[in-house]
Amino acid sequence: MVHPTVPPTALAPAAVFDWLDEAAELRARAGLTRTLRSRPAEDPVLDLASNDYLGLVHHPAVTGAAAEAALRWGAGATGSRLVTGTTALHTELEDELAEFCGFEAALVFSSGYAANLAALTALTDPDTLIVSDAYNHASLIDGCRLSRSEVARAPHADPQAVGAALAARHHPRALVVSDSVFSVDGNAAPLTGLAAAARAHGAALLVDDAHGLGVLGPGGRGALAGAGLAGQPDTVATVTLSKSLGSQGGAVLGPRRVVRHLTETARTFIFDTGLAPAAAGAALAALRLLRAEPHRADRAREVARLLAAGLTAAGLHASTPDAAVVSVRAPGPEAAVRWAADCRTAGLAVGCFRPPSVPDGVSRLRLTARGDLTDAQIDRAVAVIAATAP
Repeated sequence: MVHPTVPPTALAPAAVFDWLDEAAELRARAGLTRTLRSRPAEDPVLDLASNDYLGLVHHPAVTGAAAEAALRWGAGATGSRLVTGTTALHTELEDELAEFCGFEAALVFSSGYAANLAALTALTDPDTLIVSDAYNHASLIDGCRLSRSEVARAPHADPQAVGAALAARHHPRALVVSDSVFSVDGNAAPLTGLAAAARAHGAALLVDDAHGLGVLGPGGRGALAGAGLAGQPDTVATVTLSKSLGSQGGAVLGPRRVVRHLTETARTFIFDTGLAPAAAGAALAALRLLRAEPHRADRAREVARLLAAGLTAAGLHASTPDAAVVSVRAPGPEAAVRWAADCRTAGLAVGCFRPPSVPDGVSRLRLTARGDLTDAQIDRAVAVIAATAP
């Protein structure tokens, strides 16, 4: 049906954004209002809300490396990585990150979000079918939308459905896309099954290992290393430097020709200012700490198991963690917000996930199992969450 052209109604300048107030009211009625809360540098609450999985964000070796890099290289990267934004720190970080995770090469971006957009838009085209897990992170979803490719949304963690979508395709190329660890409940993707389905149908595999690096695999080398997929010629990984490595930024890891292609074609690399030297220096120091102290990854997983067990014993619906994320289901979005606020009043910071951030529409508290938490802090967190439960 062709709709007739309707001339726009003239509006006063003060009225052109009135629709935003209506949208805000609808969000408020649904319990989906979001607000920014500034935190002090010395926050007295026990932090289970951040993604500082290994407790490195305040480690003196990491903060010292950030300060040293800023003093030596300056506060900013000064430009695109291809112009002036690449320092010796960026190159060292890429070389050591690729070697640690078991890949041929790595390319550092200003964020993990930018890394995912780069991989999905530069490694696909209209002749590519993307098969994407239904619970994938927003950055992967946005990359799929920008890719110009047909996208098949596969049921969550279902390699058989992925294989069926690949078998039915008419495209000459295909890419299977999944998180390694899903950020809402902390469950791991069936990577070996996904890799087998992709390989059986001549497809490439792209895995966002943001929540696996530093927690899974031998010595925290990531979920792909743990699954025996690191360094495979048909496999690409993306990671963030802002979680286990306590810094900021992201990277794509894969075959050398993939990294070369991204360097020459990825818009979020070519047209974005490079990662600040302080962030590159901090991430490099954190990576070296992880290499020297691999027990940090083991402890992060142990803390997650202890949190889940304690919450379950208290009668709450806690997820079974595969990595360092534990979630606790709430009755609804407003109850989740109140619950998180009550936890903070009691001295505990927790995450609060509500639609549309949760793909199944179920609101939750989300807990980060930091590897530097003591057993006493774990017991305290469980007690506060249980005492404030709606």
